[in-house]
Amino acid sequence: MASNTDREMILADFQACTGIENIDEAITLLEQNNWDLVAAINGVIPQENGILQSEYSGDALPNPVFSTAAQTATTAASTSPPSSSTSAFRPVVPSRQIVERLSRMLNFNVEYRDKTADVVLEDSCTVGDIKQILENELQIPASKMLLKGWKSGDVEDSTVLRNLHLPKNNNLYVLTPELQLPSLSSQSSALQESLNKNYMLIITHREVQREYSLNFSGSCTIQEVKRNVYDLTSIPVRHQLWEGWPQSAQDDSMILASSGIDFPCHRLTVSRRTSPVQTREHSEECTDIHMISDSDGDDFEDATEFGVDDGEIFSMSSSSALRKSPMMPENAENEADALLQFTGEFSSRYGDCHPVFFIGSLEGSFQEAFYGKARDRKLLAIYLHHDESVLTNVFCSQMLCAESIVSYLSQNFITWAWDMTKEANRARFLTLCTRHFGSVVAQTVRTQKTDQFPLFLIIMGKRSSNEVLNVIQGNTSVDELMMRLISAMEIFTAQQQEDIKDEDEREARENVKREQDEAYRLSLEADRAKREAQEREIAEQFRLEQIRKEQEEEREAIRLSLEQSLPPEPLEESEPLSKLRIRTPSGEFLERRFLGSSPLQVVLDFVASKGYPCQEFKLISTFPRRDVTQLDPNRSLLDLKLYPQETLFLEAKE
Repeated sequence: MASNTDREMILADFQACTGIENIDEAITLLEQNNWDLVAAINGVIPQENGILQSEYSGDALPNPVFSTAAQTATTAASTSPPSSSTSAFRPVVPSRQIVERLSRMLNFNVEYRDKTADVVLEDSCTVGDIKQILENELQIPASKMLLKGWKSGDVEDSTVLRNLHLPKNNNLYVLTPELQLPSLSSQSSALQESLNKNYMLIITHREVQREYSLNFSGSCTIQEVKRNVYDLTSIPVRHQLWEGWPQSAQDDSMILASSGIDFPCHRLTVSRRTSPVQTREHSEECTDIHMISDSDGDDFEDATEFGVDDGEIFSMSSSSALRKSPMMPENAENEADALLQFTGEFSSRYGDCHPVFFIGSLEGSFQEAFYGKARDRKLLAIYLHHDESVLTNVFCSQMLCAESIVSYLSQNFITWAWDMTKEANRARFLTLCTRHFGSVVAQTVRTQKTDQFPLFLIIMGKRSSNEVLNVIQGNTSVDELMMRLISAMEIFTAQQQEDIKDEDEREARENVKREQDEAYRLSLEADRAKREAQEREIAEQFRLEQIRKEQEEEREAIRLSLEQSLPPEPLEESEPLSKLRIRTPSGEFLERRFLGSSPLQVVLDFVASKGYPCQEFKLISTFPRRDVTQLDPNRSLLDLKLYPQETLFLEAKE
């Protein structure tokens, strides 16, 4: 069995070949044969030498012929070594009886922007044949088309439809990255950019506590991710139990770029379902809805064969809907809790492929849609539900849940919902409507009859108020709904461009003002620093001046003290008498008479009293040259040979 084969497709093909309608019985037989389609078919259908019997008997054929279903299964298993399970498909001798599978007619509903094309082909045709038909219908070159929505992921143009195991009715959509609407070129560019992004999925395998980091492009589908995880964990796709997918990512054919996962990294957890049977019983409603959505055309065809007309089908749907829980509790006080119940009930009724409803108050949705940056703003879509309207089920299931509508709303709108069925909730919304949109809009909603519901209000935020661009009633079609959404989006885009321009200009002005303020602040700081430096310099100069003055005063005091303490100059008649002539550094001479018996200290004090203290100056004699200040100050001038006269020099100490 090929590792990437989807078991649901194998199950559908097995039931088609064997006619077994009981799903549990079919699954049991496939599991007994390890999900080998060929072996399971050979174990159920009577065979003769490995060839399925029928009443048809053809003439001799030049080449061996196989049943189409078996041939498809053989192709899927061609990589496996030969075994007893594949021996049933040996070349057939001409005399054997042969069963040929009749070609099926497949219906394709293809959506492209605001257009829809219906294509009917045999399952023996290829994907390229669909593109050729669409080329004539949509006037788009086949080479420019990307055909999306396949359950098995992206397929080649040469792929035969029969090999895809498709249901009778299929929904596809066309992407044309190279062809863009002029008014929506930026959005198409954004979509193309998201398709080219690489997403890292960090997947935790819960049972073994192992983490895998896998890279996928934005164009990969959720189904392809699950198949890759099957290769890593050996958990079959149908037994995988996931946590972490966004609420909008419930359809396995959805691509990652539009699934709502975080970029560039998103965390997921996978585990194995403990019991497939219990899981099917526990989620019987959801599973039935999901399985029916893949083959809704076959179900309606079968209903017709059994004599059930469309009226009875819709009657049963209506009576079933009446038995459902209310969409929203009556007298809902907390809008967030009410919206949580609304979303859960909507999913249980119409499936998981639906718009992502904003969970919060109406004021909160305004904040989300209108009050961010101009580039991030969106339109607000308010969906008003009414269970008693005959249009509700058709509008929800066929229009609001259409993949093209869901995708467009998720990209360009914030969607908020409210249930108008209960009178108390209706009055609550009308009060909110009057407060936020005015009495005219509230009166418009109030006058709507029950059969005109559901309503879709398209709101655009403006500088001073919120403007209602459109009120869409339930009696519309997918094409008309898409056209009105696109029309509102074009109006919003024009307004958004003006807002972006104004915002950019305002930001430019604010940037200039900020730069000017910053330059002014720096200038003030520089001036303050300069002024403080000047003040410090003045203060330092004043301090030094004070110190200098104090030192001078101290010197002057010492000088005066020394001058007063000097003995009087002796008369010339006195003996012995020494005349000293002292030259100062400025060239002046100090002359004075001293007694020969006077100590050297008297001379030093005399010099100091003239402003030349011995701490700063030295007194030098000529012959012999010596520093007199280094001699004993208590010795007399006679002892020091400074008698009867001597010339000395004052020099500053270094």
